[in-house]
Amino acid sequence: MIKATLQSRTVLRIEQKNGSLFLEGNETPYDLRELKEGAYHLMLNGVSYSLDVIASDTISKRHVFRLNGKKVTVQLEDRYDALLKELGMDSASTKKTDHLKAPMPGLVVDIPVKEGQQINKGDTLVILEAMKMENALKAVADGTVKKINVQKGQAVEKNVVLVELA
Repeated sequence: MIKATLQSRTVLRIEQKNGSLFLEGNETPYDLRELKEGAYHLMLNGVSYSLDVIASDTISKRHVFRLNGKKVTVQLEDRYDALLKELGMDSASTKKTDHLKAPMPGLVVDIPVKEGQQINKGDTLVILEAMKMENALKAVADGTVKKINVQKGQAVEKNVVLVELA
């Protein structure tokens, strides 16, 4: 199940099963044809749409399209995004900060950075194992690793400061 948010408003719950498309739980006939790279023709419920991809960020799952000449931004969310949000690890809950805290109790599996190292937004700072899953905790902004407060193999509680940033 994927949730699509259009211009900050949830508009559709989309699921694809056995070659069929389900919108809000209802099977919906569709045909999608690529005309050329980034340009598509969509028939949805008997209605024709012209769809051009303007920008697509697969990491943030944010896509900008021109739909029948009108620019629209779509944010997709799948079940993994919903789980991360539930655990407090979604990108919406992160802000530029001078430290990285453990979002949940867990075990520090790896620390792929060193003190004094320059980092970029999206770089993995700590890998934390929690609930039998490894979670890569990433930098939310560019900066420098000021101090690492944990060691590989260490058990940590929620909200413990793992890494201090500058």
